Amino acid sequence: MIPINRPMLGDEELRAVEEVIKSGRLTEWRPAGGPLTREFERAFASYIGVKHAIAVNSGTAALHAALMAAGIGEGDEVIVPSLTFVATANAVLLVGARPVIVDVDLETYNVKVDEVKRALTDRTKAIIPVHLYGLTADMDPIMEVAEEEGLIVIEDAAQAHGAEYMGRKAGSLGHMACFSFYSTKVITTGEGGMITTNDDELAEKLRSIRTHGQREGYDTYMLGHNYRMTELQAAIGIAQLKKISYFLEARRRNARILSETLSEVEGVSLPIEPRGYRHCWYLYTVRVREELRDMLVERLNAKGIGAAVYYRIPVHRTPLHEKVARRVGDLRNAEVASRTVLQLPVHPGVSEDQAAYIGRVFIKLLREEAGGEGTCQRTD
Repeated sequence: MIPINRPMLGDEELRAVEEVIKSGRLTEWRPAGGPLTREFERAFASYIGVKHAIAVNSGTAALHAALMAAGIGEGDEVIVPSLTFVATANAVLLVGARPVIVDVDLETYNVKVDEVKRALTDRTKAIIPVHLYGLTADMDPIMEVAEEEGLIVIEDAAQAHGAEYMGRKAGSLGHMACFSFYSTKVITTGEGGMITTNDDELAEKLRSIRTHGQREGYDTYMLGHNYRMTELQAAIGIAQLKKISYFLEARRRNARILSETLSEVEGVSLPIEPRGYRHCWYLYTVRVREELRDMLVERLNAKGIGAAVYYRIPVHRTPLHEKVARRVGDLRNAEVASRTVLQLPVHPGVSEDQAAYIGRVFIKLLREEAGGEGTCQRTD
């Protein structure tokens, strides 16, 4: 089976972990973090092009801590897109605020500024644009609205390591940004997360929040959590970050092969890379007619191709957020996407031959399912 994603770990990570284990210094209780955590933070901040990077133990912890540092709380509203992993909206609930769920664009699958404007009220305090599948949201117009309205912008960059927007990397575009290092992400620490920012005050708060609100140790002055990154995770992260250029080049190569192959057939909407953007190709997302989607996924899996669906249930239709969130409009595009998108493997473990094979099998199955004819209009 060619999985939809898999961690790319090697001898460098093994040696790094072994050294930590031999040292006996597995984690660090001080708010500043352990030596490897600090090294990982410095390297990641340099890579993104920001002043500060604060390591935590998951992407969800990153989102929660960022909202806490921004002072978001009870009675506040935070705008989030419906097509995302539910952690984006759940983090809003964790600080006592209310998610306001808005629609996405069907070409980029990201939130648009017009939808943000529709959602604004006097309770709006923050926006969390998600860089879904590895393509950044259109950030400049969103930042303009945020400046006009006095709002905090927190990028959800969990899937966007190395993605770029107008010459700047994801993670440097908002007031804060949150990354995930879950096992299948572009780079991994097993579990883990990072918050990036250029704001000195926010960075100080974030380091405190991750260690029970302490500044020096045993001096809690604000509410915090145990969100520390271990030295084991940081050691893996340092090794992974050194490989990120190769990972991104391989993903781009495989995405190009798929796009060139699939451009031969009607009935599939291919992912786009608008001018001024650089996709990191965390997921290669195509869209087909609704009645064909699940059959294609099942048959691709049977052929050893780990096609998957991100996400079958939009956030506004989850039982929790149906009860607690405010939705803006009919969210039609998120509904359509949840019923018609599927993802194909393009991770660095996929060879060029495998990428071409995935494309050929997809075309064959699509034509068989559609009776040899097109299934929908191209929108890419």
